[in-house]
Amino acid sequence: MSEEAPLDHLEPEEESEDKAGVMTKAELVDEVARVVQLTKKQAETIVNIVFDSIVDSLRSGQKIELRGFGSFRLRSRKSRTGRNPKTGEKVEVPSKKIPYFKPGKELKELINKVMEAAVAAPPEGGGGV
Repeated sequence: MSEEAPLDHLEPEEESEDKAGVMTKAELVDEVARVVQLTKKQAETIVNIVFDSIVDSLRSGQKIELRGFGSFRLRSRKSRTGRNPKTGEKVEVPSKKIPYFKPGKELKELINKVMEAAVAAPPEGGGGV
């Protein structure tokens, strides 16, 4: 593997005002296609393969570690007695496995660096008196 800064390309661009702060799968496919200069169909195949691989690994009980980004794992939830919010009736909730993402140190630092820069930036409009 090369020793380049693996997450540098994730620096946020200025967000347009019409975006609601959510990236959809279609937007992710568009971004992969743009950055790697592939067709949208090729990029969609790659994105689907990555997602399918993560799901398949979790289904088989494996943990996925993406160095510098984070890890996906399963957490077990015990069975419990819950309540139906409409009727208040007691309901048995069975035990289950829940997928969980734990961000890596490098991702957390990158996000916090961007947030600190946003806080330190002067407000728009100058504010001069």
